[in-house]
Amino acid sequence: MRLKLLPIIFFGLLMNISLALAVEPFGANVTNLSSTRAIPDDPMGIPAIAGNVTELSIFGYSLTQSWQGYFGNVSGTIMLADSNDNVMYNWSLASPEGEIYASTNNSIAWNYVQCFNFDADGTYADDTLNAGGTSMYGTNLSILESMFGIDWDDVDGVNETFTLLGAGGHNTFYTNNLEFSEGECRSTQVFSNAGQGEDNKFEEVLLYEPTTRSVIFASLLNEDVLGFDNNPHDFEMLVLENGHLTDTSTTTYYFWVELE
Repeated sequence: MRLKLLPIIFFGLLMNISLALAVEPFGANVTNLSSTRAIPDDPMGIPAIAGNVTELSIFGYSLTQSWQGYFGNVSGTIMLADSNDNVMYNWSLASPEGEIYASTNNSIAWNYVQCFNFDADGTYADDTLNAGGTSMYGTNLSILESMFGIDWDDVDGVNETFTLLGAGGHNTFYTNNLEFSEGECRSTQVFSNAGQGEDNKFEEVLLYEPTTRSVIFASLLNEDVLGFDNNPHDFEMLVLENGHLTDTSTTTYYFWVELE
């Protein structure tokens, strides 16, 4: 009788171990379809007459030297597979829900992801116990902005962009089975076809992973929402890039996707 019970007990043990594993984000296959930028306006001529003094009111545009924008659509599959990518079953998603993540680091310990904290102390003491919460000891606002050549009084700085916290912030989402409740992390709303940020559309959250000191930009997926260019998109996101002074080098970002 005992011998017959052993296989059943062992099978149950395997099932419990499997269910305890978190579903972490997978590296995304990304295709660059196009990359454009605003075209400079032509200058306006004002006549000068010897002896005159003329008061002018001047308004103009300039491209940011701190940010790169990404947008597009997401397709994918939720699958049941083993460690060799042998698929037992899958479910195709035309307009998936979930998140897109981008970071300059290509290796993230997803178990320890937390909210980026503008006021973290920057000592880089062990922050892993704050997984699913807010960083206390990691990279802070001052360190992050200096990494990308941003001065404290720049109008397109990080704190001028990720302004939302608490009520009116991002929706609740999950990363690697860690819950981030509504408005828990710093976030922003990238522009929709309304020409401004809107609730529940193109929300982007600022995250941090302490063991690799990685800043992570997380875009919460929408389903075919009209974006800044009046076309339907699943996501829009901003990432930091240093284009100040003589810096003309590029910054490589790595992308992950977590589908629901």
